[in-house]
Amino acid sequence: MVILHGMAGGRKGRKEIDVRWRTSTRSRAVTIGEGLAVLVARPGPLEDSDIFERTAGGAESNVATVLTQLGIDAAWISRVGDDGFGRYLVGHLADRGVDVSAVVTDPTRPTAVYIKERGSGSGKATDLAERVSRMLYYRTGSAASALSATDLAATAAARVLDSCEVVHFTGITTALSESATELTEALITMPRHGRLVSFDLNFRPTLWAGRLERAADVLAGHVRDSDVVFLGADEAGEVFDVDDPDRLRALFPEPEHLVVKNNEHSVTGFSGHERVEMPALGLDITERIGAGDAFAGGYLAALLHGRPLAQRLRFGHLCAAAALTGTGDIAELPSPEVLHSLAILDETAWAGVHYAEAVVAHNVAL
Repeated sequence: MVILHGMAGGRKGRKEIDVRWRTSTRSRAVTIGEGLAVLVARPGPLEDSDIFERTAGGAESNVATVLTQLGIDAAWISRVGDDGFGRYLVGHLADRGVDVSAVVTDPTRPTAVYIKERGSGSGKATDLAERVSRMLYYRTGSAASALSATDLAATAAARVLDSCEVVHFTGITTALSESATELTEALITMPRHGRLVSFDLNFRPTLWAGRLERAADVLAGHVRDSDVVFLGADEAGEVFDVDDPDRLRALFPEPEHLVVKNNEHSVTGFSGHERVEMPALGLDITERIGAGDAFAGGYLAALLHGRPLAQRLRFGHLCAAAALTGTGDIAELPSPEVLHSLAILDETAWAGVHYAEAVVAHNVAL
């Protein structure tokens, strides 16, 4: 027996959803994957932290919250445990305007958790450097690891998939288990009916333990069968032995949209035969967790809003910058008006932008 959460839409949360930027109730996105409760330690050796701040994480749920902040109605398909962490995750996403009606409560498996260890630079043997983080995952046997192709046919999941324009998942989801791989393979072979499939490589070798030899073939198939693909050049090199954007495009000509994150300084975007390289913004990094998810959310929102490739890449950079300068996995974005004003700058002005200073200046002007 499973229980479906009937909370579709947003209860009032800590941040209001700006409905003025919803262009149409048809601009819907669905993300599929594992959510995790996050316990953030105090800076310093983990064994010395007697207080942990609870928050939420998970690649696809992070993307969903970026989408809702940018005026895209988004739903999340997942499984959580019948426990306090699972109830927290569902409420957390619902508070941010995400439709969680297709989230299943598993009565026997727990919600995944990870601990975020943060360095203080004290020099102690077990301490990390200042502003460096390390994640310790406790997800083996989690509720989401039981995701399978049958979850796509459930009434609530079928409903949100039928009404959406893009469905997004990552290599983390397919790596969770054999049944999760069956889900992602079923997802990319389903009739599209005009729906785009978006895939972020997100290669995590430890999740492929026991079947690492299959990873490259599975992930390459997902890249080729998706319409929108996000690749980190470093992880692509690790999986496919290719890290150059143009060589990756030659290797994977099938996706209409291919975005290669070269390093922290630029991304290369391909849309059909169009190619744009977009430099990142100047910023002071707080931590790197969640930046890739924020980039994907920004790009997909701009795509659904009909923006050209260069602006889609800029929206990705802007949302990633919000994650890089924040402290949580989920990016808290400036207003859509601020993002729009920065995304349409000319090349010279864009190259001179420092993210934090620009956001403050635009907020004052508005």
